[in-house]
Formats: sequence, C-alpha cells, structure tokens
Amino acid sequence: MSKKALIYLGFFVVLVVGFWFFLFNGTDAWKTKLNIISYVKPFSFKNQDNLDFTERDMLGKVTVVNYFFTSCKGICPKMNNNMKGIYEQFKNEPDFLIVSHTCDPETDSVPRMKWYADSLKVDTKKWTFLTGRKDSLYLQARSSYLLDDPKNSLDRIQDQFIHTQFFALVDKNGQVRGQVYDGLKPNEIERLKEDITALLKEKAGKGNFVNGIFNNNP
Repeated sequence: MSKKALIYLGFFVVLVVGFWFFLFNGTDAWKTKLNIISYVKPFSFKNQDNLDFTERDMLGKVTVVNYFFTSCKGICPKMNNNMKGIYEQFKNEPDFLIVSHTCDPETDSVPRMKWYADSLKVDTKKWTFLTGRKDSLYLQARSSYLLDDPKNSLDRIQDQFIHTQFFALVDKNGQVRGQVYDGLKPNEIERLKEDITALLKEKAGKGNFVNGIFNNNP
C-alpha cells in the first residue's frame, strides 16, 4: 500500500472515531447497561414515622432494598452494618435512597422501626424502614425484588418466614437492575456500589409507576 493510501486510510479511521465520539459523548449509550431483572409492583406500607410509603416515593431515586427484622441476632446486624457503609457513601446524593422492610411485622411495629432507625443514627429521608401486612411484604420480596424464591410460599402466611441477606437495586424508573447482591460478601457490596454509581448517572424517564411499569399516564 502506498504512503498516500496509508495517509488516506489513517484520516478515514480518525474521522470515524471522531464521529462516534461526538455522537455518544455526554451520554451513556456506549456503556454496558445493567440488566433489567424485574419491576417494582404497586405497594403501600407504613414507614418509621407512621406515614404511608408507596412505590411512588421511589420515583426518580436509585434505591437499595433489603429485608431484615429488628430482633435478629444472626445475619441482620452484619448485613445492616454493610448497608450503613453504602448509606455513608451515598447519603449526600439527592437521588439515592435505601428502603429496608421488616420480615417480622408482628414484632416490628411502627414504634419498633422508629427505635431501630434511631439506633442507627441515620437520616430516615435517605434510609427508610417499612412495616405492614406480612403477606404484602412477602409478595413484594418475591415478585418485585426477587429476594426470596416464590416457591417458598406456603398456603398459610403464618407458617412463612423470609430470612435473607440479599439486596436489590432499583433504578429511577422502577426497574430492578443488575443482579441480586449478597449483603454479606464484601466483593458484592463493592459491585453494588459501582452499580449504584452507574445508575445515578442515568436519567429518569418521564411518567409514573402504574402496575409496576413506568409510563406517561398521569
């Protein structure tokens, strides 16, 4: 190949690279997107201040979700200690939220959840604690966040108990993204932090949660 042809070829390569750079610069289109694995279904629970909290309160937020119970002496203290590390890193992000549900609502009343939140010394506008009907809480864990196998559902809700160390990650549009993260494994906590950072850079869609789908209806 002649020197002149090489110059033309090099110019063409630079031109193509420059075109793609300006096309995608300032966007996330060139990045690998986190998988969508589920959607947040409609719900209504009570938070630690006895206020209603629904899926709409997660709108526009990157949300980390988990389940625990306040009397747990096993995995929960370590799991929520790891969650507090996530809280400390992202608490100043305006579009970040943590939502912790009880899996033992018979014990974890609103005052009990308030006591637990106070013991952690966290801003409950950034990390909220929810209680409610056991069947509704468990349905969300299984059908929305995939934190427990639906096959574990028994005929009698009284006979069921979820005890999981897993975290879910929800984007600003109500989509559960990435994977189910093990809240006891340092490498998965670090992966979760990286994925939170990525989702915070994504723009929220325009619309509302309706039946677990983000759309443009009022």
